[in-house]
Amino acid sequence: MTAPTEATSGGLVRRLGLGRVSLRRIGALGRAELVLLLRNKTAATTALLLPLATVALFATFLTGEGHVSTGALLATSMFGFVLLYVVYYNLVTTYVARREEGVLKRLRTGVVTDAEILVGAAVPALVLTLAQVVLTVVAATVFFDLPVPVNLPLLLVALLAGCVVFVLLAAASSGFTRTVETAQITTMPVLILSMIGSGFTGQVASLPDGIARVFQMLPLTPVLELVRLGWLGTTGAEPPSDFVGVLAQAGRPALVVLLWVAVGVWATRRWFRWDTRR
Repeated sequence: MTAPTEATSGGLVRRLGLGRVSLRRIGALGRAELVLLLRNKTAATTALLLPLATVALFATFLTGEGHVSTGALLATSMFGFVLLYVVYYNLVTTYVARREEGVLKRLRTGVVTDAEILVGAAVPALVLTLAQVVLTVVAATVFFDLPVPVNLPLLLVALLAGCVVFVLLAAASSGFTRTVETAQITTMPVLILSMIGSGFTGQVASLPDGIARVFQMLPLTPVLELVRLGWLGTTGAEPPSDFVGVLAQAGRPALVVLLWVAVGVWATRRWFRWDTRR
């Protein structure tokens, strides 16, 4: 009776990801996924060029409002497009492709935990996100003459929190996606609502109160608010604050982000699928 009990408890620990997380295993999975991403021209183009192309499109009619200039709005919006395309959309297709190929199911038969599988698959997207964010900061400083971040720790926390939220949403969304091709449809609600409601075309606060409150609860909106507070010291409605002053304004969006992390964890446990849909 001892062996089955130990096997069962060990399997439970593995499924829940409660065992010691191995950075070596995550790194190995991440390197393999990066190779596959670079070999897939469509996926690589989506991850690398689509955020830039979308920002260029919005630049044709985007204007700054309040205390945020057009250049600042473009630069901070780039963070949002990277999270939507490089992290969210790209990862939905990755999880679906690996699931339908039977890779996820085979990985679960080994020593790799569920958490390591999910994080390992996300490593290339996270690396590309970091690279594009760094390039955005440098380009914005050079071409838009933007100042250095007012509160760099807050900016980094906002970026990390955004990555966590959209990795979890990608994992949950993959459960509703039968094939890689249908990801264009299943990801549309999150993509469209996030772009409309996150201030890409103006301040959310300038909208009617009821609509503004709904938009402020969407997953990307509080992330971009934290990004703008950390970098610019303001979301646009109020004059810029200093390092300490922005922390008082960061409380509400930070709570909304934490709520989305909790929703993402629940949704992933509820809907993520390891077996093929065929």
